[in-house]
Amino acid sequence: MTNWKPDSWRNFPKVQMPQYPDAATLAEAESRLSNYPPLVFAGEARRLKEQLANVAAGNGFLLQGGDCAESFAEFHPNNIRDTFRVMLQMAVVMTFAASCPVVKVGRMAGQFAKPRSSDTEISGGIEMPSYRGDIINSIRFEGDARQPNPERMVQAYSQAAATLNLLRAFAQGGYANLMSVHRWNLAFVEDSPASEKYEELAEQIGKALEFMQACGIDPDSVTQLQGTDFYTSHEALLLGYEQALTRVDSTSGDWYDTSAHLLWIGDRTRQLDGAHVEFMRGISNPIACKVGPTTKADELLKLIDALNPANEAGRLTLITRFGADGVEKHLPNLLRTVKREGKNIIWSCDPMHGNTVKASTGFKTRPFERVLREVRNVFAAHRAEGSYAGGIHLELTGQNVTECTGGAIDITDETLGSRYHTHCDPRLNASQSIELAFEVAEALKDERRAIANAQASAG
Repeated sequence: MTNWKPDSWRNFPKVQMPQYPDAATLAEAESRLSNYPPLVFAGEARRLKEQLANVAAGNGFLLQGGDCAESFAEFHPNNIRDTFRVMLQMAVVMTFAASCPVVKVGRMAGQFAKPRSSDTEISGGIEMPSYRGDIINSIRFEGDARQPNPERMVQAYSQAAATLNLLRAFAQGGYANLMSVHRWNLAFVEDSPASEKYEELAEQIGKALEFMQACGIDPDSVTQLQGTDFYTSHEALLLGYEQALTRVDSTSGDWYDTSAHLLWIGDRTRQLDGAHVEFMRGISNPIACKVGPTTKADELLKLIDALNPANEAGRLTLITRFGADGVEKHLPNLLRTVKREGKNIIWSCDPMHGNTVKASTGFKTRPFERVLREVRNVFAAHRAEGSYAGGIHLELTGQNVTECTGGAIDITDETLGSRYHTHCDPRLNASQSIELAFEVAEALKDERRAIANAQASAG
C-alpha cells in the first residue's frame, strides 16, 4: 500500500459522482469534515473483521440490513429503534436455528447516497439532476433543490453521529436483552397469519431459554445476554465524504475509514481501474463488493486480488444480486472459480435488487415470493458446489410500510400506496423481515447440518 493515499482515488476514472457547482465550497466542507471526530473507531472495525473471519470459516452468519437510503426528513429515534429491533428479532431466530453466532450489521448511520441509472430526470417537461440521496441533493423536484450541495455532507455526518449514539445505547443499555427479543418474536408468531409455520421454532427457543434460566443463566446473572454487538455500514459512493473521514489508526498505523465499520462497492462502481476500487483497496476496514449478472469470473478474481491481496479472512464479502431467475445461470460458475483459487471470502445474498418490478398501480415493488425464491436458489447453489452461504443483505425497515407485495400479510398491488414511504427502493416491512428470517433459519440449519455430515464423513 506504499503507493496509496486517501486522496489517490482522485487520479482515477470516476462514475456515479455528483458534479458540484462550486469547487471551493466543496473543498471547504470536506476540509471541515476532516477535522471532525471519527464516527466509528479502528478497534471496532477490527473486532468486526475478527467476527467476519469466523463467518468466512463457516462458523457464523452475516445479517446486514436497513434502509435503502436514509433521509433527513424521516430521521427519528423511533425509526432507528424499530429497525434495530427487527434486526435483533431476525438474529435470534437465525442464531438458534443454526446454532451459530449472527454478526449484525446495519445499513444505517451513513447510507445516504444512491447510484442512479441516469444523471438527469425529466418531469413535466423539465429536466433536472437525478436525486442521488440526501447527502448530495434533495428529493424535491424544484428550484435549486436538485443541485448538489456540500453542506448536506455536514448534515449527514451530524445525523450519522446521532444515530450511532442511539444504536450504541440500544445495543448495550438493556434494550437488546435476549428475553425481551424472544417475547417480541412470540408476539409476531401469535399475530402472523402463518403462525403454524413458526410456532415450533419459537417454542424450541422458549424451552432453551427456560433451561438456561433454570441453570442460573439469564440476563441478570450473565451480562452478555443484556446486550449485543451491532455495527454500521453503507455504500462508499461519495468518495470526498469517505476521504474526509479516513484517519490513521494510532495503534496500528493503518488507514481506516471512520464513517462506518464496513463499507461496500456497488455493482455500478466496481471498475478495476476506477476511483472506488482504488479508494477501498487502501482502507483497513472490512469491505464488501456487489456481484451482479454482468460479473465475469476472471474479472471477479482480479477484483478479489485488488481488494484483498493478502487473502485475509474477514476482509472481503461478496454480495450477490442476480434476481430469482438469474441465480442458476450466474452463481455456480463464480462459486467454482473462487473455490478453485482458494479465495478467502464471505458469500452473502442480496435478494432485493435483482427482483424489483413495477406493479400494475405504477409503484416500484419487490414481490416477497421472488425475494424468498432467490434466497432458496442461492442456498441450493452453495450446497451443490460445496460452498458456504454466509450472509444475507436486505433493504428493510421496522416500520409498518407497504412497499413489497406478498408475504403472510399479503400486501397487494392495490394496497401498495397506503403506506409507501421509501425515498428510493421498496423495503421489506417488519413482518416480512421476520418471516424471511424464519425461512433463512431453516435453510441455514440444513446447510450447517450438511457441512457437519460432510466433515464427519471426511473424518
